[in-house]
Amino acid sequence: MHWQTSRFRIDLSRPRVMGIVNVTPDSFSDGGRLGDAGAALAHCESLLHGGAELLDIGGESTRPGTPPVPLEEELRRVVPVVQGAVRFGVPISVDTYKPEVMRRVLDLGADIVNDIWALRQPGALDAVAAHASCGVCLMHMHGEPQTMQRSPMEGDAVSQVRGFLDRQTAALVARGVERSRICWDPGIGFGKTPAQNFALLSRQRELLGGYPLLIGWSRKSSLGQATGLPVEERLVPSVAAALLAVERGARIVRVHDVRETAAALKVWAAAPTIEQGREKA
Repeated sequence: MHWQTSRFRIDLSRPRVMGIVNVTPDSFSDGGRLGDAGAALAHCESLLHGGAELLDIGGESTRPGTPPVPLEEELRRVVPVVQGAVRFGVPISVDTYKPEVMRRVLDLGADIVNDIWALRQPGALDAVAAHASCGVCLMHMHGEPQTMQRSPMEGDAVSQVRGFLDRQTAALVARGVERSRICWDPGIGFGKTPAQNFALLSRQRELLGGYPLLIGWSRKSSLGQATGLPVEERLVPSVAAALLAVERGARIVRVHDVRETAAALKVWAAAPTIEQGREKA
């Protein structure tokens, strides 16, 4: 399996680690740490040294209850970071739902649009369809960031998420976008209860339908619910969830703790080799 993006055809025969770069003052776990482009680019380099193979840059927090960021402010935060990051020679994703931001960062050389609204905002579908080859990640979200956790979805999350992603994909393909450019994200934590999030993990294979899965469990509140740990102490649960997601077919894991996740995935990848060695012995 491959994921076609602006500059890269990403080989997904093995799982890949996407490092999170939040250029925001208010993200739920690391807001305010990367206050300027210089700090954000230094963080990008640190993530790459730790084993990240993709970078996801975002200028607007999606923490429940957070107000939207004005367009000009999001561009001010994101543009200089993208300008610097595209020089690192790895796929650059931009976490945005605004079509103006999409067009601007794609013009700068970004590779992937990562949209929590799955291109449902006016003009977003047009922005992606007009590009010759950018990758796009369609994410499921119930409601909107301001209210999604006050009124989470009801019923079976897995079937609803699958149906939604099928519909959004069909709309994109109908606009001439190649299927190889599309990736799915079930949207862990976006308008879902902890039970629904864990159902999406335990039944994740039901979402495997020809499109690579990008999964983001890192430091999520459901991990806190399960363990009783505050956000700053969720490294081990986050790595465990990433490994479980990969074991169930995820091709990309979006994480804060890159070095630890990459190391854990090396152990996971070594296990078949060990078993094969035993068979030969």
